[in-house]
Amino acid sequence: MNPEVDTRHTSAVEVAIHALYRSMFPQGDREFVSRVFTWATACFTGTYHDYQPIDARYHDFEHTLQGALCFARLLHGRHCVRATPLLTQKAFELGLLAILLHDTGYLKHRGDDEGTGAKYTLVHVNRSAEFADELLSEKGFAPNEIQAVQNMIRCTGVNVDLTKIPFQNDLEKIVGFALGTSDLLGQMAARDYVDKLPILYSEFEESAQFNAGKGSATGMFKNSRDLMEKTSMFWEKYVLPKLNNDFQGVYRFLCAPYPDGPNSYLQRIERNLAVLRDRLAANK
Repeated sequence: MNPEVDTRHTSAVEVAIHALYRSMFPQGDREFVSRVFTWATACFTGTYHDYQPIDARYHDFEHTLQGALCFARLLHGRHCVRATPLLTQKAFELGLLAILLHDTGYLKHRGDDEGTGAKYTLVHVNRSAEFADELLSEKGFAPNEIQAVQNMIRCTGVNVDLTKIPFQNDLEKIVGFALGTSDLLGQMAARDYVDKLPILYSEFEESAQFNAGKGSATGMFKNSRDLMEKTSMFWEKYVLPKLNNDFQGVYRFLCAPYPDGPNSYLQRIERNLAVLRDRLAANK
């Protein structure tokens, strides 16, 4: 089972992911995880170029860290059972960059003072891919490596057609599916997921106001309580089918033992949904 890691602390997540990386690739770059965490921290804390610190309250840096930890654990599990195509050091490294940058589309430039980054909800995936190009070009990554990171980031789109993403090879696609899986599981298994659902609704609401209501998820919900009441259905009718079908069930690599042992992420999600149902019943 996965040990507890406090995702409120960047250093704790970095240490955990570094240990997983070194376990998989003992001859790998000892400084890689530290280096990319330094980049990501700069991006989200407002010390990279002219970007402000993240001000989206649901899609904050901890949200990214939750997904990154889940991602590293999932690929570690896959690596341990030697699933094919075999995970390479480079594919893991590009995937870790992708999960760390997958929500940089919520960042605002300095001088962009209207609202929060949540106003970019509808376009944040494309903005994240563009941000990744900016950062990784500056850091000297090759065009095919940047494309791989962008393809993986696109796996997090809510209604993305995965068949339209121009993956360069099967391993890149699998790592992208691991990223999309981890983005969903990391947030829904979080200790404060239920508490943050009203904040998620406020982000949808801001997006709707900024985009004149066009295409926003807010139209699906009357208010934050309505979103909370529909969360169990979201899990059963959207997330689980997406995990099993679109993402080819790669979440099973989090099972201990693989493939039918307990999955700590699914267990925490079920507990969160039970807490949510109890809370709604108590506040009718």
